[in-house]
Amino acid sequence: MPLRLNPTFRDRLAGADRTLFGGWICSGSPVAAEIMAGAGLDWLLIDMEHAPNGLESVLTQLYAVSGYSSTPVVRVPEGETVVIKQVLDLGAQNILVPMISTSDEARAVAAMTRYPPTGKRGVGSALARSARWNRVEGYLHEDAEHVSLFVQIETAQGVENARSIAETPGVDGVFVGPSDLAASMGLIGQQTHPDVVAAVKRAFAAVAAAGKPLGVNAFDPAAVRDYAAAGARFMLVGADVALLARGSEQLAQTYIGNTDPGPPASY
Repeated sequence: MPLRLNPTFRDRLAGADRTLFGGWICSGSPVAAEIMAGAGLDWLLIDMEHAPNGLESVLTQLYAVSGYSSTPVVRVPEGETVVIKQVLDLGAQNILVPMISTSDEARAVAAMTRYPPTGKRGVGSALARSARWNRVEGYLHEDAEHVSLFVQIETAQGVENARSIAETPGVDGVFVGPSDLAASMGLIGQQTHPDVVAAVKRAFAAVAAAGKPLGVNAFDPAAVRDYAAAGARFMLVGADVALLARGSEQLAQTYIGNTDPGPPASY
């Protein structure tokens, strides 16, 4: 009997009647990934951009979360043809591409996720986990059904182009990164600054007008509630390394006292 792959993150969002909340896997650890997956979060971001992840460690994390209901999304380090091809061949069905500021950039990465003639993804499904070594019937001709692409707006230019980016064929949703957006606005480290929040919400409105789901990361509970009310369909609300850092600091403070963990991390 032919194998069937899990629904994509695009499909989960389409069927959801609430915001989907996720966790960021930054440690590169399959153990941490499985712990997060078993917590009941809707989705997980396996990060290759700002985390010590290569192809092998991403594969082990995909294995680790595969038995749970959380949907994994892999953030590639850049919109590069070979990297995207390799990550898709690992069996990642959902990818997030950072630093997309124009519709031309969005169109280019969309082509990297599709086989010819609509795209330029290299054909290797018989050799790869993506099609379960040719056990997924029709994978080559139905690749668009098995892969969802999300792009990340992280610059002031991207905010201005948000609607055209969202309308790009092959783009299934847009994720806004307030930290890099703040930096591009001359407000580095101030992702909750009113001007940054206003820019995020402008991107929200533009993406919603294009009929695509939009997401954002926000670790502050007040910001989470505000962005959810503003229409965020999916959100990152915590990270494995941040949970470990804050939890271990609390242990030290509780049992040793008079510790100075330094300034809180900014996301």
